Amino acid sequence: MPPTIPRPVILLDPFPRAVDQIFDAATKARLETLGEVVWHDGPPAGDAHLDRWLPGAAAVIGQTALDGARLARAPNLRAVCNVEGNFLPNVDYAECQRRGIHVLATAPVFARPVAEMALGLALALVRRVHEADAAIRQGTETMYGEGDNADSFLLSGRTLGLVGFGNVGRALLPLLRPFGGEILAHDPWIHPSVLRESGLVPVSLEECFERSAVVFLLAATTTENAGQIDARLFARLAPGSLVILVSRAGSVNFDDLLDAAASGRIRAAIDVWPDEPVPPGHRARRTPNTLLQAHRAGNIPEIWPLMGRMVVDDLEMILRGLPPQRCQRAQWETVSRLRSKPIG
Repeated sequence: MPPTIPRPVILLDPFPRAVDQIFDAATKARLETLGEVVWHDGPPAGDAHLDRWLPGAAAVIGQTALDGARLARAPNLRAVCNVEGNFLPNVDYAECQRRGIHVLATAPVFARPVAEMALGLALALVRRVHEADAAIRQGTETMYGEGDNADSFLLSGRTLGLVGFGNVGRALLPLLRPFGGEILAHDPWIHPSVLRESGLVPVSLEECFERSAVVFLLAATTTENAGQIDARLFARLAPGSLVILVSRAGSVNFDDLLDAAASGRIRAAIDVWPDEPVPPGHRARRTPNTLLQAHRAGNIPEIWPLMGRMVVDDLEMILRGLPPQRCQRAQWETVSRLRSKPIG
């Protein structure tokens, strides 16, 4: 009788996601065909649990801290699948690269809902929809027909700017094209030729602010751009311009953004914050010319099961010796420079 070949261990540590949130019954069944699944829910897995299972693990699904010492205790590891959405600074990416371990994230599932919210925020802000609604509820609306529209303008034909052209930028672009205006883009991690082939005009960060009626802030926070979007750039915006922040707050000097809105020169829509939840006394709660959201652009229920399907799709490929195709792959040249904060 031939020796029994042990099944690969697939170790789950998905916090802040819940297992049933991202794995429906069919996807769970598919996952269990790939190996011995060690299901874990609730708080992050403890050291004893991880020490027990990592030596046999072929894949980790979750945000487990994997420094060099812990990776050394996982000789069979072939994939790390982040289901939170960010490449976090708790993984030794250089060691993963050396060993050929795939490090993946389900970030692409958020692109479409964030892009739709970004457009919705821009439309609401440019026409002050939220303020007009509040005025009617309070009985303070002005003359019907014209009185509330003095500073409204059309997005149609306007120059629009994208700061960052990653997952969200690529999802937002087809939503902006029908407005017919020029679309500028600044992303130092993407070659200008790639931007041009996407129908964008590559520009410097300064030119993006100078020429755009609406600037969409879509960039991840990195070691190079932390706090880079500041007063000097907001001063380059034409009066009445809009800033839509739906990516990472760390790239923005938040006080400078709120100062620019409070001055009346610009209007700002904000979905992400330096500290979450937003402190009760935060000045943004009192700042005029703003439209505020509590980090709700991307996380809508219908996308959650897609996370699980993407992970299982890629594990099917990896365990066959083929490259993953569904999740976002860590780019070794840039991943160590990302400075995203974990959610939850």
